[in-house]
Amino acid sequence: MTTLATELQDRVSRLQGLLVKSGVHAALLLMPADIYYFSGTRQNSALWLPSEGVPVLFVRKSMVRAREECLAAEVRPFPSSREFEREIPNEQLRIGMTFDAVPIQQHGYYSRVLPGREFTDISTFVRETRSVKTPFELEQLRNSADMLASVFTEVPEFLREGMRELDLAAEMEYRLRRKGHEGFVRMRAFNQELFGGMAVSGGGAACGFFDGAVTGRGLSSASPQGASLELIRANEPVLLDFAGIRNGYITDMTRMFVIGDLDHELRRAFGVSLDIQEAVRTAMVPGAICEELYMMAVSMAEKEGLGHCFMGMPGEQSRFVGHGVGLELDELPVLAQGFREPLRAGQVVAVEPKFVFPGRGAIGIENTFVVTQEGGERLSELPDDIVFL
Repeated sequence: MTTLATELQDRVSRLQGLLVKSGVHAALLLMPADIYYFSGTRQNSALWLPSEGVPVLFVRKSMVRAREECLAAEVRPFPSSREFEREIPNEQLRIGMTFDAVPIQQHGYYSRVLPGREFTDISTFVRETRSVKTPFELEQLRNSADMLASVFTEVPEFLREGMRELDLAAEMEYRLRRKGHEGFVRMRAFNQELFGGMAVSGGGAACGFFDGAVTGRGLSSASPQGASLELIRANEPVLLDFAGIRNGYITDMTRMFVIGDLDHELRRAFGVSLDIQEAVRTAMVPGAICEELYMMAVSMAEKEGLGHCFMGMPGEQSRFVGHGVGLELDELPVLAQGFREPLRAGQVVAVEPKFVFPGRGAIGIENTFVVTQEGGERLSELPDDIVFL
């Protein structure tokens, strides 16, 4: 039996244990990241995962590839609406679905083809199962982080005064792709759109719609996020925030660059972001309460007189300082206001203390850490320092 097959079967077993405890007879998984996580393939399919026994992957396309890649389920063609009920054992009546992400239309379809079944929400079961990474997953994340870090080290080769933000972003994207970056930044939250990274500089960093500290101006009103056509100028902060993706697994990092010099207040804010990152990293032990880590970060920013611009423009600030990553960019846990859950060993969190100064730019840091008994373990040793050119 291959290592991946053993890994997948362990994941299935963990979710099955939660289903049994809650009295759910089976899970019907429809989201691509969930299907991939539990079956090993990301084909157009639906995964039927009973509380006991072997899962079944119903595949629309491609059957050939699904049979090659699926190591934890029986692969069958996707049945017609008239035939679907015959594929499901009669005694499996209470069915779990991920209501956090499945559209109402899909819930309605399966309610029609599986009459008499009760559908219940198992979003928390699935997300919590996925939040704790195994050694296999941590290896994928380290590979992703190493790839991303290697491209950040090349930035001084191509960052120049007068180039457009868009050209800087394109050079980053090109080099990442050459190194095997997959590009799919999956997000679970409803109505979220995110490009694979951003290169923003000066005042253009301080605007946008995305629920993050820094979003960028983007290229149009239809795409108000990321790099713009603005020119990069001397003595202004250049913030590069990119995701690296290998084998589906996402790491998230931010680094700062300056052509010339940077004024004292921006330098000081960067030092505070490093202090916050270290304080959060040290506190990232099993049992630590996520909200308390966020509140600690806010308190540190306020103590330095920077609370008004911490994690966003004044009045438009995001209420988090870290987010879980894995197969999706917005996994559990979240170091955020209102998130009272304790951290668990093996969870992976991107910590990103940043400050936004309207008209002047954004500055901060981001690294991806694993929760351990000794605090957060960095996935990459790329230096945090501002790179001055």
